[in-house]
Amino acid sequence: MTENSVVQNAGRPGTGTPSEVKNVRRAAWAGLIGTALEQYDFVIYGTASAIIFNTIFFPNVDPAIGILAAFGAYAVGFGARPLGGLFFSKYGDRLGRKWVLVATLFLMGIATFAIGLLPTYEQAGLLAPALLVACRFLQGFGAGAEQAGGVVLIAETAPRGQRGKYSSLVFVGAAAGTALGAVVWILVQMMPKEALESYGWRLVFFSSIFVTIAAYIIRRKLKESPVFQELQEEGGIGKRDTPVADVIKNGRPNLFRVFFMNVGANAHSYLFQVFLGSYLISQLKIDSTFIPKVLLVGALFACVSAYVFGNLSDRFGRRSMYLVVTTFLFIFPIPAFLLINTGNLFLISVVIVLGFIFAAQGSVGVQAAYFPELFGARYRYAGVALGREFSSVFGGGIAPLICSALVTAFSGSWIPVAIYMMAIMGISLFTTIKSPETVDRDLLLEEDAK
Repeated sequence: MTENSVVQNAGRPGTGTPSEVKNVRRAAWAGLIGTALEQYDFVIYGTASAIIFNTIFFPNVDPAIGILAAFGAYAVGFGARPLGGLFFSKYGDRLGRKWVLVATLFLMGIATFAIGLLPTYEQAGLLAPALLVACRFLQGFGAGAEQAGGVVLIAETAPRGQRGKYSSLVFVGAAAGTALGAVVWILVQMMPKEALESYGWRLVFFSSIFVTIAAYIIRRKLKESPVFQELQEEGGIGKRDTPVADVIKNGRPNLFRVFFMNVGANAHSYLFQVFLGSYLISQLKIDSTFIPKVLLVGALFACVSAYVFGNLSDRFGRRSMYLVVTTFLFIFPIPAFLLINTGNLFLISVVIVLGFIFAAQGSVGVQAAYFPELFGARYRYAGVALGREFSSVFGGGIAPLICSALVTAFSGSWIPVAIYMMAIMGISLFTTIKSPETVDRDLLLEEDAK
């Protein structure tokens, strides 16, 4: 059997129109490397917040307040994500998925590079943190449509029966971005402290230019998804309300499903990737050089996790696999903190690796095909972008800030943090129980899954 004959139409069954194997692979690589850039941007900033930004941009406050301020600037990026989703999704559902993916790529890349050019508080006073917040806003604005565009394009291009496998590669890219960010920080932390605080941290942000260029080389040759092309040929685009208005009017049930299913997983993801670093340093007095190393180990496991969970969702169903993930993460926080607070580096590493496997990438490995399949064709991009990105504000965007505040307010106790993690994951678990199965759904249908 030839490879072409295996690849079946991604939209309506029985049309006999094969997807091009080359374009499926190119779409997968385009989604992978673009999300790698997005995650690289967020991880290098999150690590900088835990390690150095509190002294460079917020030096005249108590260290605990400095960490809160750094995470506050971090949260701004998440606040901008739904605005970016609102802005770009109308173009993604009108002009095409590819156009948006190129635009968001450059926006994120330029904003990250610009952070490396910023003056410190000593050099520019309050202007320095203000510029940092502006760059974080632009990062988040671009990221607000990046992952949605990647998963929608791949889901609409991939052969039926393999959507989970191919779509999950977007989040393999996210894990790769985390690993790359960890490697860069490991190398930079080998510099003398004075050099690190003077110019070393800038090199981390300058390095994003290489990922941006690589992503552009792949994306400029990318073809539009076959589902979007067929909608164009049938004249199904531009006759109705704008995609955003259309999904709010006609797709509200699944818009809310995406919001609530993602909010818990997104919060846990960034707590394991970002918050725990500052907790280990400030509360357990773990050496800061340990943080990038354990993030690297977690990210390497996560690369495999996203792909495995995506494949399993093709076999056992999206809803079933998402229930596995959310159930584990609902019961995990208390055992996790009991192990972390032993101070044993091996046990801490096990907790963070499990967090990466299930929260950081296992959950999104399933989401990659699940969320696009929930929506009808004419507003799919808007539905995925708005549902995911608005939930990211209340999930990963404010979770590190909330948990840092809880630790400060309760004299270093981890118990309020664990309760918060269980509560927000309980929302995702309950919503998943009430959601439909969508595996191998016809993506050319205009109505939503029910």
